[in-house]
Amino acid sequence: MKNKKIIIGIIIAIILIIAIATGVIMYISNQEKPEDVFNTYISYINQKNYEGMYELLSNNSKQEITKEDFVTRNKNIYEGIESLDIATEIKEISKEDKNTKISYNEEMYTVAGKVDFSNTVELVKEDKNYKIIWDSSLIFPDLKNNYKVRVQTIKGKRGAIKDRDGNNLAYDGIISSIGIVPGKLGENKEENIAKIAELLDMSTDTINQYLSASYVKDDTFVPIKKVAKDATELKEQLLQIPGIKITDADGRVYTLGEEAAHLVGYVQNVTAEDLEKNEGKGYNSTSLIGKSGLELAYEDRLKATDGCEIYIVDEEGNKIHEIAKQEQKDGEDITITIDSDIQKGLYQQLKEDKGLFVVMNPESGELLALVSTPSYNSNDFTLGMSNAKWEELNNDERKPLYSRFQQAYCPGSTFKSITGAIGLTTGKIDPNEDFGYRGTSWQKDSSWGDYRVTTLTDYSGPRNLLNGLLHSDNIYFAQAALKIGSKTFTENLDKLGFYETLEFPLSLAQSKYSSNENKTIETEGKLADSGFGQGNILVNPIHIASIYSSFANNGNMIRPILETSEEKGQIWKQNVFTQEAAETIKQDLIQVVENPAGTANDMKVNGLTIAGKTGTAELKKDKNDKESGTLGWFDCFTIDNPSGEDLLVISMVENVQNNSDGGSHYLIQKIKQVLFT
Repeated sequence: MKNKKIIIGIIIAIILIIAIATGVIMYISNQEKPEDVFNTYISYINQKNYEGMYELLSNNSKQEITKEDFVTRNKNIYEGIESLDIATEIKEISKEDKNTKISYNEEMYTVAGKVDFSNTVELVKEDKNYKIIWDSSLIFPDLKNNYKVRVQTIKGKRGAIKDRDGNNLAYDGIISSIGIVPGKLGENKEENIAKIAELLDMSTDTINQYLSASYVKDDTFVPIKKVAKDATELKEQLLQIPGIKITDADGRVYTLGEEAAHLVGYVQNVTAEDLEKNEGKGYNSTSLIGKSGLELAYEDRLKATDGCEIYIVDEEGNKIHEIAKQEQKDGEDITITIDSDIQKGLYQQLKEDKGLFVVMNPESGELLALVSTPSYNSNDFTLGMSNAKWEELNNDERKPLYSRFQQAYCPGSTFKSITGAIGLTTGKIDPNEDFGYRGTSWQKDSSWGDYRVTTLTDYSGPRNLLNGLLHSDNIYFAQAALKIGSKTFTENLDKLGFYETLEFPLSLAQSKYSSNENKTIETEGKLADSGFGQGNILVNPIHIASIYSSFANNGNMIRPILETSEEKGQIWKQNVFTQEAAETIKQDLIQVVENPAGTANDMKVNGLTIAGKTGTAELKKDKNDKESGTLGWFDCFTIDNPSGEDLLVISMVENVQNNSDGGSHYLIQKIKQVLFT
C-alpha cells in the first residue's frame, strides 16, 4: 500500500512538472519576437500604412519625430520612388544589453529599377513589447535625418517616322507654350483674358481656372496652351495682349499635318487605362503613347523608355549617394516608303472631297502615297484639343477621322479587269468571242423578272473583251461572269486574297464578294452584277492595288510594303492569272487610255504608256433608292516609264451622283496634275 502511494505521488509530480514546463513553453512561445515586429513594419510599408509603422516605434524615437513628420517623410520617399514588393531576408539576430539587433538584406522595385542593400535595425523592449529604434537610415543606410531622397527623370526620345528621303513626318521637336503672367495683365484684365480665349479657341472659365491655381502668384508664368512653333501669325497677335509670354517646349511634331494624318496618326499622354494595360513596359505618368495610324502600329518600336536616377542629397543639395539608376532608351527611327511630295500633292487636289488615293510602285510594292480626305491635323491632338474641337470632328458628317484607304468599297467598273482576267485564266471566255447582243439593256431570260443589266452607251463593233473594257460595257461583263460560273468565279477571287487579312502595319478591311456567312453568290442576278463590280463585291484599295500589279507582273500579285527596310518585289500571290491573261488585260487597258473611244482617253500623256480603267459604283440598296451616293473610281499604272519608276494609282471619290463626269474624269485631272505634268 505504501509503495502504491509512492508511485501515485511520483506520477502526480511528473504531471505537475510537465504542466509547468508546458506552461513555461506556451508563455515563451506567446511572447512577441523582435523579428515579428520588424516583419510587420515591412509589411506596413508595402501596405502604405505609415500610421501603423509609427505605432511600432520606440518612445524615444517618437520623441525625435512627430507622427505627422514621420508619415510625410516615409510617404514622400517610398511613393516618390514608386517602391513595390519590398522584401527582406534576415541574416542575423543578436542581443546587446536590453536591445536586439537584426541584420538583414532588403530589395524592392522602384521607378529606377531594382534596389537591394544590407542594413541593420535595432529594437528595444518596452512594456513587454519590442519597439523599433528609428531614424532615416532605416529607409536607406546612407540616409540621414537631414538628408533628402531625389528622383530625377531622364527623358527618352521617341523614334521619328521618316519618309523615303529621310524627311521627318513625325518627330520630337520644339513647339510653343503660350502662357500668362497674371501680374502683367493690366487694368483691363478680364478684357485681355477674353481676347486670349478667343484667339486660342478656349473658354475664359478654363483660363481663369489655370490662373486661380494655388501655386500662381503675380509673377508666375502660367502655361495655358501649346501651339505649333510655326504658328507665327497667331503668336504675333497674342503678343499684342498684355500678360502674354511665349516659351519653347518639347513636343511631338507632324510636318505634314492633315496631309498625312490618317497614315501617320498621333500620340497622346497615357491614361490610367493605358498604364494598367501596358504594365511593365516602361511607361510612366508622363509618357506619350500612339493612339492612331503608324504611331499606334509601330508603338513598341517608336516608344522611348525614360531613364531615372534615385539619389541622396545633403542639406545643401549635394549628391551624397546614388541608390539606383536606369539609363534612358530612345525609340527606333522608322523610315517608310512614302514620297512626301506625292502625298502632299494628291491631298491638296482632293482635300475638299471625300475620297482616297493609293500610289504604289507595281514592281517593288513600295507604297508612295496613302491619302484619305477630308482629314484632321495630327498636331491638334498633341498640342491639346478642346472639347469643342473634338466634338466638331466627331460630328462632322464628312467623317474627317475616318481612314478611307483602310476600308472596303464597291469597286464598280474597275473590277471588270479582274473578271476578264479570271475568264481568260480559266478558259471560260475567249477574248475574241462576240457575245452578240445589242442595245443598252439585257437580261438572260424572263426568269429574271423585271431585272435587267443596263450599260451607259451603245457602240458599233463586236461585243468582245477589248470593246467591253474600252466602252466599260456592263452587259459584256455580266455575261462573262455567268459564263465563268459562280463556283469558278468565287474560287478565283479566293486565290486573289478575298476574305484574307493582308499583312500590313495598319488594319485593313477584308475584300469580300458575298453578304452571307457561306461566302456564296446566291443568284444569277447577283453573279451578273458581280461581274462588273456591283452585287456584294467590296474591295480594299490597297488590296486592289496588289491585284492590279499582277497585270504588270505576268500574273503575280506584289505585296504592298511600307518600310524601306522591307524586301522589295515580294510576290504575295503567285500565278493568280496566266501570263497570257495578264498581258491581254494590260494591252486592253492601254487601249482604254490610248484609243479615242476609250473611257479614259483624257488620261493620255504624250511619251508615256498608261493602262487604266474608269469606274462608277452605285450604292443603291434597291431601284427605288435615291438617297445613297455614287463612287467614282480611276485605277491606272504606267508601263516602262521613261522618267523613272513606274506608278500604280488607285483613286476614289464619293458622292459623284450629281457630277457630269461620274468622278473618274474628275480624278484623272487631279492625278495628271500631280504625277504626270
